[in-house]
Amino acid sequence: MGLSPEVISSVPHKVGMISLGCAKNLVDAEIMLGNASANGFVVTSDASDADVLIVNTCGFIDSAKQESIDAILDARRHPDQRLVVSGCLAQRYREELARELPEVDAFIGLDEIPKVADVLTNVLSRPASSGTLPLLISPKSRYIPDYDTPRFRLTPRHSSYVKIAEGCNHPCSFCVIPQMRGRHRSRTIPSVVAEVRNLVAEGVKEFNLISQDTTYFGMDLWERKAGPRQPVDSSRGPTLVTLLDELAKIEGDFWLRLLYTHPAHWSDELIGAIASNPKVVKYVDMPLQHIEEGMLSTMRRETSRQHIEDLILRMRAGIPGLAIRTTFIVGFPGETEEQFEGLLEFIERVRFERLGVFQYSQEEGSRAAKMEEQLPLRVKSARFRKAMRLQQLIAGEVAKAQVGHKIRILADQPQIGRTAHDAPDVDCRVILSEPVQVGEFVDVEVTGTNVYDLLATPLAATPRRKRA
Repeated sequence: MGLSPEVISSVPHKVGMISLGCAKNLVDAEIMLGNASANGFVVTSDASDADVLIVNTCGFIDSAKQESIDAILDARRHPDQRLVVSGCLAQRYREELARELPEVDAFIGLDEIPKVADVLTNVLSRPASSGTLPLLISPKSRYIPDYDTPRFRLTPRHSSYVKIAEGCNHPCSFCVIPQMRGRHRSRTIPSVVAEVRNLVAEGVKEFNLISQDTTYFGMDLWERKAGPRQPVDSSRGPTLVTLLDELAKIEGDFWLRLLYTHPAHWSDELIGAIASNPKVVKYVDMPLQHIEEGMLSTMRRETSRQHIEDLILRMRAGIPGLAIRTTFIVGFPGETEEQFEGLLEFIERVRFERLGVFQYSQEEGSRAAKMEEQLPLRVKSARFRKAMRLQQLIAGEVAKAQVGHKIRILADQPQIGRTAHDAPDVDCRVILSEPVQVGEFVDVEVTGTNVYDLLATPLAATPRRKRA
C-alpha cells in the first residue's frame, strides 16, 4: 500500500545513491543529492535503508552499460523502496529501458538532475511498482550547473571535482557522448570562481577541473558572440587561461588540476599559464587515443601525429617537472599490426608518466560501429596486454627515479596520499610509513616503490608515544 501525501510531507524520507561511471557523472550525482537534501530528504549511504534509491548510470561503453543494467536489477532491496534511474544510459535509451524495466518507478535525463526532489516526491506519493512516470527526459541536454547549485559532495572533504562545462562538439567516430550530453556549453568564469572560493572556505585543498573537453572552455561563448560567419578573436572572450588566472587570485593553499584536455585546443599561452601559476599542478590529462596518422583520421580526432609530437615537446620544454597522463585505444576497426607497433614505439619513446589503455568497444550509434574490419576480441585483448606490459615497465622506471627525492603529497588516508602528478582514483598512490593528518599537504621522502606506487616517510612524522 502506498504512502499518503500527508505522510510524505510530515516524515523526512531517505534517499540513497549508486553512481557509476566518470567524475562528470559523479558531479551530477552530487547535484541530485544536493537538490534532494535542500528539499527535506535525508541522504543515506546505505542503499538498503533508502526509501527511494537513485541509480545514476553510465552509457559510454558496453562494459559500463552492462554494469549499469546490473546495478538497476540488483538495486531493489525491499518491496516499498522506490527506484529512480538517471544518467547517460537513461538519457540514451529512455524508451527501451522503460519497456524492459517495469520495476523502475521513474527515469530522468540529464536536464532533470537539478529538480530531482520533485521526482522523488512524486514517486513516493504513488504505490510501489505502479508503473513508471512519464519519461522525464529532454531529448537534447542543455543544462549546466552554477556556483549556487546545491551539492551533496561524495568526494573526501579535501578534494572536489568542479565541472566547468558540459557537452562536446568533437565528432570522434568511436564516441556517442555528444548524442547524450549535447553540444559544448561553458559556465561563466565568475560562476566557477565563486564555486571554488566557497569550497576553499570549506577546507577543500584540491580542485579537479573537468568537462568533456576542458581546453575548449569559454570558446563557445565568444564564438556565439562573434557570430557564425565572423572571425573569432579569443582575446575578447573567456578562455581556460583567463579562468586559471582568476582562480589563482583566490587566497589559500590548494591545487588546481586539469582533466580531460583535448590536444586540438592547446596553445603556447596555456602552456605558459600552467608553468607560471603556482596553484596549477604540473600535470596534464590529455587523452590522445592513437598516434598513427591513419588511425587518427579514421577516429576523426581533428589532429595529426605531427601536431601531437610537437605539442608534447612544447609542453615538456615549457612546463618544468610536467607529468602527462594519456589514454589510447587499441583494436580500433582496421588497426593493422604495423599501426599497433607504431603506437608501441611512440609509447616507449615518449615515456608518459601516467597512461591507460582501452580495448575498442563497438558502440551502437557511433560511426565506428558501422565500419568494416572490426577486429576480433582475441586481437584486441592481446594488444591491450602488450601495451600495458610496456607501460608497466615505463611506470616502474619513472617511480624508481623518485627514490631519495623529497616531495609534497596530499593525504587521502592516514597512511596513503597522492603526489601532484596523481589524480584521484585513476593514478598512483604514496604509501606512508607513518600516519599523517588526512586532508593536509605533507612533505615526505621517497624510500622505495611498489611497481606503480611510491613508498615514503613523512619528514615531520608525529613520534609515537612510548608505553608507560
